[in-house]
Amino acid sequence: MAEKPAEFAGGLVVHSLAGTEALARRIAAGLAVGDIVALEGDLGAGKTTLVRAILRALGEMGEVPSPSFTLVQHYETPRLKIAHCDLYRIEHPAEVDELGLEDALDQGALLIEWPERARSRIPDDALTIRIQILGEQERVVQFCGRARWAHFLAHGKN
Repeated sequence: MAEKPAEFAGGLVVHSLAGTEALARRIAAGLAVGDIVALEGDLGAGKTTLVRAILRALGEMGEVPSPSFTLVQHYETPRLKIAHCDLYRIEHPAEVDELGLEDALDQGALLIEWPERARSRIPDDALTIRIQILGEQERVVQFCGRARWAHFLAHGKN
């Protein structure tokens, strides 16, 4: 995992679940093997909702449970393998090494909730998405990452 500083930053306000799904389609369109999406935000901010919408946009038709207790869920979508990780219960960053994320990254993309629990294990060039609650369904979504994400995230309304 090569580390480079973020080259793109942006943000938007999502007003509804439909807006979250539209954002998820844009993220899904940009995902490729080796990508990491690090999702930050308070409990209830919508990290898992966004991950589920990304997986649906990639064609996942099955159940998408939160990996809060299993720590990692694996999906083989029609376009890309995805590992969905929840690091909330990680107490020490070294515990992440036991999850096999390097192998998953070699074969697909990683969607990581609570990346701040293992910040030293997350490359600087990961697409970082910070979700803040504005209202019942409204969210401020800020993102930064590699320049190529600008094509997918810089324009469009949610």
